[in-house]
Amino acid sequence: MRNFIKIIACFILFSSLTSCGGFKKVDTRKVPISGPERAKQNVKEGRGVGLGNAIRGARGSTNYEFSTSNPMWRATLDVLDFLPLSTVDYSGGVIISDWYTDNSNKNQALKITVRFLSNTIQTNSIKVTVHSKKCSVNQTCNVEIFKSRIQEELVASILREATILERQLKK
Repeated sequence: MRNFIKIIACFILFSSLTSCGGFKKVDTRKVPISGPERAKQNVKEGRGVGLGNAIRGARGSTNYEFSTSNPMWRATLDVLDFLPLSTVDYSGGVIISDWYTDNSNKNQALKITVRFLSNTIQTNSIKVTVHSKKCSVNQTCNVEIFKSRIQEELVASILREATILERQLKK
């Protein structure tokens, strides 16, 4: 019985090795020696399966741009250049300023939050929220959303600057 199992195991091993088509003669001048270089060449030639493609295919395609090539992002940073920034997260699409107090009103501070909804240069691609913090003499503060033309002006400035940057990028 043991001999029979050994024969079956050898037969399975032999058939699995020979079913691969055998060995091919390879010109080492055309095939890279190191593994990473061979992997890069296989990807260039479209052979093999990458884990990244399998994951992307399951969730849909994702296109991440580098922040310096995104005109909306760059324009927002240029427009908000005068503010101290507390959070700048390109992957999350959020820029949050720190509390900013103007010299004209020391009891009121503003905080600006910019959320990117898309990379296209349109008014509905960006959401600007301005919060106001008013503090009394005994240091009790009230924070609320500040309703004014500041949001509209910031959106207009960012879109104007982004349009200019996109034109320069295309040249």
